[in-house]
Amino acid sequence: MKDSDAVAGLAAELVRIDSRSSLSNIPVADRLEAELAGFAIERLDYTDPGGVQKRALVAHRGGPGGLALSGHMDTVPDTGWTEDPWSGRIADGVLHGLGSVDMKGQVAAAVIAARGLPVEVPVTLLITTDEETTKEGARSIVARSVLARQAQLAGIIVVEPTGLVPIRGHRSSINFVAVAEGVQAHSSMGVGRNANWALIPFLAEMKGIHERLRDDPSLHDAGYDPVFSDFNIALDNHGAAVNVTVPVATARIKFRYSRAIDPTPIIAAVHAAAARAGVTLTEAREGPPPDLPATHPLIRAAGAATGLAATTVPFGTDASELSPLAPCVILGPGTTATAHTPREHVVLAELAAAVPLLRQLLTTGV
Repeated sequence: MKDSDAVAGLAAELVRIDSRSSLSNIPVADRLEAELAGFAIERLDYTDPGGVQKRALVAHRGGPGGLALSGHMDTVPDTGWTEDPWSGRIADGVLHGLGSVDMKGQVAAAVIAARGLPVEVPVTLLITTDEETTKEGARSIVARSVLARQAQLAGIIVVEPTGLVPIRGHRSSINFVAVAEGVQAHSSMGVGRNANWALIPFLAEMKGIHERLRDDPSLHDAGYDPVFSDFNIALDNHGAAVNVTVPVATARIKFRYSRAIDPTPIIAAVHAAAARAGVTLTEAREGPPPDLPATHPLIRAAGAATGLAATTVPFGTDASELSPLAPCVILGPGTTATAHTPREHVVLAELAAAVPLLRQLLTTGV
């Protein structure tokens, strides 16, 4: 079977398996493992905070050294879809469906690329899950994988869609959750307490932090576009009606920062504002932002293979968690233009074109 046909077939099959982050990804992991005859396989199982069984996979063939390819199996929710998100429909050379470009198509390309190498070429696959939420799959590989450590990796290629432009660095995030509590009652009776009144002063201070990040040049990184850090907020009254004093009000904040930015003052400001407003604050941090110099051997190898200069992006990937294993470059087919939308799709020719490029990098190494 031609590589292009193998990639298209596997990618479509993976899209047809619903693996939103709220569900188990084990059916996807089982399907991928079936493609990896001759590889040593390590299954890293865990239970997520919702009690759902999850699995990260590490596969290796050949001796120690060489590069790894990495991608994730989970997807975002199916918000806004009007056609079947899991159809795996192929029309005019385009694969449609949830996860087609982020990033089941890329995982399929990585598997086909690795499988087609001569058996003496060392190659590792680090296939994660929960990348869209907690990145626990990547964390499990770093913390628990014996096979990944034995591989003695020289580098990791995270095959997220970049249009095959090498990405040498990206931002990492700190996620804050602020919760204000009230007392539920009929709003007309004057006996309840609306949680929003405690949350609003906190939100006013968060607006100030948002504006400071955008306006203060000392908090900008000229190596990124945009130069300012993301500080995005989402609010939730958990379904409370307008005639009810809201019992619980939640604000979720994602703060993305690059390696050149010290996040400590922003973290301290958020905590201080929460204390003043009397709201409960929790935080979850990703690993530090990956940011290799343009002269790093892995970045130079990726640039030589693609003929393109490496750049940076404002979003994040599993590289923030996988970097303790080995240096990471983000390089994969497709574009994020339709990722996380109800029109998600990927051009199959772009997935197929990545296979020989990935094989070239795996063969030549760094």
